[in-house]
Amino acid sequence: MKAFRKIRLVVLISGRGSNLQALLDQAASGELPVEIAAVISNRPGVQGLERARQAGVTALALDHRQFPDRPTFEAALIESIDRHEPDLVVLAGFMRVFTPGFTEHYRGRLLNIHPSLLPKFRGLHTHERAIAAGETEHGASIHFVTAELDGGPVIVQARVPVLAGDDPEALAARVLEQEHRLYPQAVRWFAQGRLRLDGGRVLFDGQALDGPLRLENFIPLIQ
Repeated sequence: MKAFRKIRLVVLISGRGSNLQALLDQAASGELPVEIAAVISNRPGVQGLERARQAGVTALALDHRQFPDRPTFEAALIESIDRHEPDLVVLAGFMRVFTPGFTEHYRGRLLNIHPSLLPKFRGLHTHERAIAAGETEHGASIHFVTAELDGGPVIVQARVPVLAGDDPEALAARVLEQEHRLYPQAVRWFAQGRLRLDGGRVLFDGQALDGPLRLENFIPLIQ
């Protein structure tokens, strides 16, 4: 097996950090060639910060409510992130909209996970909206972050069926199970140098993608 240099990762969270836990677990087992340098939350006291501490990872709270405006908060956040010299910044349930200045600062090394098959259902309440729209398929997407909300180039998606009788909670649980497989895979590709952003295109193994990769083509999905 080819050895890869570990890249440094900073993870931004706002809540319980279940996707963070998937990354922590795979980093600890050696499945991911990453060093998680820090976890930063804009909400103090959330479960995700405790997950980081239990894993021996630096855990920081930077409460956005303590800043007079978004640019001031983002300037402090950039300072906190850059102190750890990350190769990649990962949004794992970070519930803040960024200004173009922030996204440009990390262009090509800022990833987000979104609980829908983008470009469908950008924004919030994706599971309710998928059910209301009569979708037969739903899922999650990993994308490079740009100034457009949930609009950056999509890298890879995991799909799940929408079943008869699904409510938003049941559908969300099925999607989340796949998210925990999807995010580590995308981070692994980035760490291995297989994934990068070129202008507005995603390059995978040096080739521009025509559309999002499908996780089931690399990892069998749990049904």
